[in-house]
Amino acid sequence: MTGFRLAQGGLVDRASPVKFRFDGKSYTGFAGDTLASALLASGVKLVGRSFKYHRPRGVFASGSEEPNALVELRAGAWREPNTRATMAEIFEGLEAASQNRGPSLKYDPLAVNNLLSPFLSAGFYYKTFMWPASFWEKFYEPMIRRAAGLGRNAGLPDPDIYEKTTEFCDVLVIGAGAEGIEAATQAAATGQRVILCDENAPLASLDLPAGVEFLARTTVFGVYDGGTYAALQRLTDHLPSSNAPRQRLVRIVAGRSVLATGALERPIAFGHNDLPGVMLNRAVGDYVTRYGVAPGRNILLYLNNDDAAGLIPVLHQAGVNIAGVVDARPASSDVVHDAARAANAPVYAGAAIIRATGWQGVSGAKIRLAKGGDLALPCDIIAVSGGFNPNLALTSHFDGKPVWDAAIAAFVPGSLPPCMSVVGKAAGQGLNANIQPVFHSGFFPGKSFLDLQNDVTVKDVKLAEQEGFAAVEHLKRYTTLGMATDQGKTSNVNAIGVLAQTLGKGIGETGTTRFRPPYVPVAIGALAGAHTGKEFKPTRLTPTHEWAAGLGAAFVETGLWLRAQYFPKPGEDWLAAAQREVNAVRNAVGICDVTTLGKIDIQGPDAAIFLERVYTNSWANLPIGKVRYGLMLREDGFVMDDGTTARLGETHFVMTTTTANAARVMQHLEFCAQVIWKELDVSLISVTDQWGQIAVAGPKSAATLAKIVDAPFDLSDEAFPYMACMELTVCGGVPARLFRISFSGERAYELAVPSRQADALARALIQAGAEFGIAPYGTEALGIMRIEKGHPAGPELNGQTSAHDLGMGKLLSKKKEFIGRAMAARPALTAPTRQTLVGLRPVNPQDIIRAGSHLLPVGAPAVAASDQGHVTSAARSPTLGSIALALLENGPARHGETLRVYDPLRGGDFTAIVTHPVHLDPEGHRLHA
Repeated sequence: MTGFRLAQGGLVDRASPVKFRFDGKSYTGFAGDTLASALLASGVKLVGRSFKYHRPRGVFASGSEEPNALVELRAGAWREPNTRATMAEIFEGLEAASQNRGPSLKYDPLAVNNLLSPFLSAGFYYKTFMWPASFWEKFYEPMIRRAAGLGRNAGLPDPDIYEKTTEFCDVLVIGAGAEGIEAATQAAATGQRVILCDENAPLASLDLPAGVEFLARTTVFGVYDGGTYAALQRLTDHLPSSNAPRQRLVRIVAGRSVLATGALERPIAFGHNDLPGVMLNRAVGDYVTRYGVAPGRNILLYLNNDDAAGLIPVLHQAGVNIAGVVDARPASSDVVHDAARAANAPVYAGAAIIRATGWQGVSGAKIRLAKGGDLALPCDIIAVSGGFNPNLALTSHFDGKPVWDAAIAAFVPGSLPPCMSVVGKAAGQGLNANIQPVFHSGFFPGKSFLDLQNDVTVKDVKLAEQEGFAAVEHLKRYTTLGMATDQGKTSNVNAIGVLAQTLGKGIGETGTTRFRPPYVPVAIGALAGAHTGKEFKPTRLTPTHEWAAGLGAAFVETGLWLRAQYFPKPGEDWLAAAQREVNAVRNAVGICDVTTLGKIDIQGPDAAIFLERVYTNSWANLPIGKVRYGLMLREDGFVMDDGTTARLGETHFVMTTTTANAARVMQHLEFCAQVIWKELDVSLISVTDQWGQIAVAGPKSAATLAKIVDAPFDLSDEAFPYMACMELTVCGGVPARLFRISFSGERAYELAVPSRQADALARALIQAGAEFGIAPYGTEALGIMRIEKGHPAGPELNGQTSAHDLGMGKLLSKKKEFIGRAMAARPALTAPTRQTLVGLRPVNPQDIIRAGSHLLPVGAPAVAASDQGHVTSAARSPTLGSIALALLENGPARHGETLRVYDPLRGGDFTAIVTHPVHLDPEGHRLHA
């Protein structure tokens, strides 16, 4: 044995040494080691400090249940806190550091908290920080913030790369132990596609049949609706930094799942059971058999079940001395006696460990013997086993409640998520042979820990019960038990056992907490995947993007879309370009890509009834081949969205929404169809991406369209009047939909073609309208024209305006029910004093109105009490100059009044006249020009 590395055994690659650093000191391990096993091999037992008391802590477990050995890995922007040393594989050059400690791990001044423990018992924060009130902001809150958390965030953008993907399978098997491999093999034998996940690194190859996809280093951490599971795959955590993705979030959609996660060992609480060197029995065995490491040279066992006796021959064969076996059961079993006899180890039946002794590590144990009297035994490791708990966390993610099985003294799965089955030890099979439940020794007056990560003791649980927090969920929150990164994997059952004994009840009637995702901590970077920075949400390009870019268009982000903002010519700034484009539309013809408007295809025998209920105005009487403007309210009576809907057939409608609200409206309609009115026979689908749509507007729009519309379709006013629609073909057979609607106030049309044809359509329209002076126009010109016409858009449809505010009260039908009708009729939403839509023009034409400016009475002081409204949208019209739309108290009654327009941020302070919101062509003559 070199250090604590066994001369032989284990599955690590002894031919591949790996150098790493911990707290600035160099160490060497082997490929396949975890940081925990490599440190233990080097004799390092002290790896961290506890959260509240800053007591010395060492490696306790060997897997993701580890509560103590939380470390920081890597440095700088790559630093990651709270990583379990038991799950972190070492690699060449790894930098690791202990956390939650003072200047050094060995000497931590904050260990003085241990002396203050009488004042830091359960619920101390609820009792301590209440008075005096003046201390909260200046003392308590800053102190709590400094103390909160364990590790340190890097404080810099995460440079690592993450991925997200979706996998589909017939069967998902969670856990690649013997039961999991058998389940995967059986499923694959029937021709089913199987995904097998295991959170550990594969140190030996698995013999798996075809049809089984094995995801190693992959933890399934959540169960969700529709057979969906979330898994975290650690791709390169075990490798030096590279440009390869570090972790991958895998969304697995499975027909059914098999949970084969085995069981987690629980300890027995005794005095100072948190000293480095107190470890789980099975963890000691794992380090010996998996990593070839003996955590100590003189190991004492403390157990209450026959399963734990399996460690005895493992240690004996490895040449490790066994100081003794303390069996908490009144009469130890033949299994224990036979194994101990073969290892020449004494057995202390009916005994209990009172306390561990030592300073920063175990040096011995004090034992209370069955016949009375105490015995002090020297040892450097105490391997403890209080039995095993089925690892059933994933079964609770659908609110399934575990059930206490007294026969095995463990909780077993209760109700399961749909299509999940549980096998092997995860189901409680073959667990806890001949067990005598023992949760704590009960003799030591000092600290006996239940939750090692949160420093929750047996006394804390008893105190919580005394103070009225006896319900399990109350206990959890009052003491913080099980609320740490390990989710109480090694503490919850023991705490419930202590609570049950305190209450004088059985564990089954005492109750249990339920688990929720994630099963293990998941980095926010993994949840985001590649969706960071500019990729946080995908940038969507219109189908005419390349055409617009070729014309030198400037682009602007509108929601997820990148739209042409204006098309500048040499020497033009944005305003000159936009005003030229407006003039082209007003005097000739222009085209604009409006694909970004939401488009929802609505079909079914009850489609018209559905529209009647979601829109405020009537739809059942809309003729085929016609379009109607519609207003949609939220349930609280405020305006959600507006748009037009066309009737293409008796049971076929196409709705358009604003760009900003397209997804929100689709979600709203789906909820209405699937939840509120499930009886309606109606189907919805978003076709925003399917159809590219171009507005053709201006006096020459009809003449331009006539050149590309195929015969025999007639575009005359008689055959195709305002608010008409039809399906037709253009450009020699391209299927299209044509709508005679206008957002600009001019004669206008919107022509929709399959998206892949939209670029060619734009080029064809430019060629067809060349003789008329056609020009492309962007969102700036579109905005100017809609403000000229007083059309509400995003700034006015801000979620706080009612139909009354926007001058659309007449659209609220009194003959039918619709969403939002009752709430829209509230007096507060129709009061004359509400801020309603008006127009504004400056008294001095040289003044420029800006959106966001406040509206005050002339002569009133510039204070909040004087504020009567604000400018929502403003434009510089080539025809009218500076104009705006605004929301103003009692707006309709104030046309012609002069107001103060106050803009302190940009230095604006002048007067303007209140006008009707329609600044241009209020009679609508231009719609038919």
